[in-house]
Amino acid sequence: MSKAIKGGEFIIKRTTPEEIFTPEEWTEEQRMIAQMCDDFIAQEITPNLERIDKMEEGLMPALLDKAGELGLLGLSVPEDLGGMGVDFKTSMLATERLGAGHSFSVAYGAHTGIGSLPLLYYGNEEQKAKYSPKLASGEWKAAYCLTEPSAGSDANSGKTKAVLSEDGKHYIINGQKMWITNGGFANLFTVFAKIDDDKNLSAFLVEADSEGISLNPEEKKMGIKGSSTRQIFFNNVKVPVENLLSERENGFKIAINILNIGRIKLAAGVLGGAKAAITASVKYAEEREQFGRPISKYGAIRYKLAEQVIRAYALETATYRASQNIDDAVAALIESGLPKGQATLKGIEQFAAECALLKVAGSETLDYVVDEAVQIYGGMGYSAESIVEKAYRDARINRIFEGTNEINRMLTVDMILKRALKGELDLMGPAMKVANELMSIPETPEVPEGPLSQEFIAVENFKKTILMVAGSAVQKLMQTLGKEQEIIMNIADIALYTYLSESLLLRVQKIINTKGEAAAELQIAIAKTYVYDAADKIAKAAKDAINSFAEGDEAKMMNMGIKRFTKTADINPKAYRQLIAQALIEAGQYNL
Repeated sequence: MSKAIKGGEFIIKRTTPEEIFTPEEWTEEQRMIAQMCDDFIAQEITPNLERIDKMEEGLMPALLDKAGELGLLGLSVPEDLGGMGVDFKTSMLATERLGAGHSFSVAYGAHTGIGSLPLLYYGNEEQKAKYSPKLASGEWKAAYCLTEPSAGSDANSGKTKAVLSEDGKHYIINGQKMWITNGGFANLFTVFAKIDDDKNLSAFLVEADSEGISLNPEEKKMGIKGSSTRQIFFNNVKVPVENLLSERENGFKIAINILNIGRIKLAAGVLGGAKAAITASVKYAEEREQFGRPISKYGAIRYKLAEQVIRAYALETATYRASQNIDDAVAALIESGLPKGQATLKGIEQFAAECALLKVAGSETLDYVVDEAVQIYGGMGYSAESIVEKAYRDARINRIFEGTNEINRMLTVDMILKRALKGELDLMGPAMKVANELMSIPETPEVPEGPLSQEFIAVENFKKTILMVAGSAVQKLMQTLGKEQEIIMNIADIALYTYLSESLLLRVQKIINTKGEAAAELQIAIAKTYVYDAADKIAKAAKDAINSFAEGDEAKMMNMGIKRFTKTADINPKAYRQLIAQALIEAGQYNL
């Protein structure tokens, strides 16, 4: 399996197909877990979607209980604490498959992710022994209390306070939290508050039946109507001092690291939702007849079906590439002597930029897929009776959850540049090389031979685009770059399309290497079409960035560089999309 590479290194390091994990390589045991999740959705969730959305009393906790009985709530929890102790990418696979569960997937994700993981990764032995087995079995449910009315994206500005009692045995918490998923039925809250006048948050494990806790009624929401979302008030709530999680003022770090996990987990969850919406789209397109034949016969509909598949396949590929990178980093850290919990956190932290990037890619992929699903359904798609109407509403929150997409775009660039400034990532050396190349004859990079060779060359040039634009922006704007949000988001988009393009090519090349070119015809069509489109998106983002901070001969030279670096081989996109759509129609469901 792949060497433990550094986060952000994809920009400067050439990866080989052998170094990445692809979904074709799931083991029999992993496939069984995926099938168990599929069966759970089919048997317990889909028949009850209406009841779930009506928030039938006790239904969601009962469904989580059933998931707990199957072991699905304890996948990431070590065996000695009542869980299954699977690796990171296996927990991601379960998250993906349960991502087709609409509001249930939100409750599941909140419980197993942000609800349970702060305790698992930051709790001491006594805290984990007391609470983790209950959370792994589903006997107790978990919620994460970070957001406040005046503290959303700026989480560390929260006003909830904790003061040590006179006898030194309790912290007294006062404050208000909002948008708390699972808030209506959770037994254990991870609550973030500032002790006295501390600069940074601390974190506390607070039992929900503690005196002084009160809840507002359930929020009425655009979508995910079946998930419990409450405001929670803390009025002189006494929390035993032993329930301080980790150390004083470590709460902000806990929040950031847990959100890193939440972001990549969100990418997996929305992938499951996207695949379900694609299946609904193709089934309806086959059933619905207009002008004497199924609408799936028409080019305009086939374009939509193919594009849904292309984007979902690219997302899947990049998500599991990063998941394996995290697993490899964790394994290397354990080998170096770190305990598993610390190693897992540090491994995920190393790939925080990729986690942020995938959160953006995932939520925007799902948005595209469900929007086109409604369009394929036509008038029926706008009816509350259709599954795609629900999917459309449920999808919208994902661009806000786990940090807005705007925040995550800026975080992606900020984290990569910070790693470069610390000397952990050599960006300036390669950036200077690209700058020099603008005035010379370009080198042709070594790439795998075969049907994707031109696309591999394109991706190497996409990386040069990142280096050219980011390197010039850093030199030109220096300390003020952090305030130039439009330029930062342009750079983030270049990185996003580059990462997904490269991941896609590596996966498809791996299939070609193992099964032969003929067996990969469909995947080759997907890869070629994605890179062909990505080139134009990268060119636009790069041009917008350059023209926002450079002018004259400097801007002219870099714009010429953009044209050179975003040039791709001509393809027949209509023919490739017809091929992809036809394969989907024949399968009658998402089938890759």
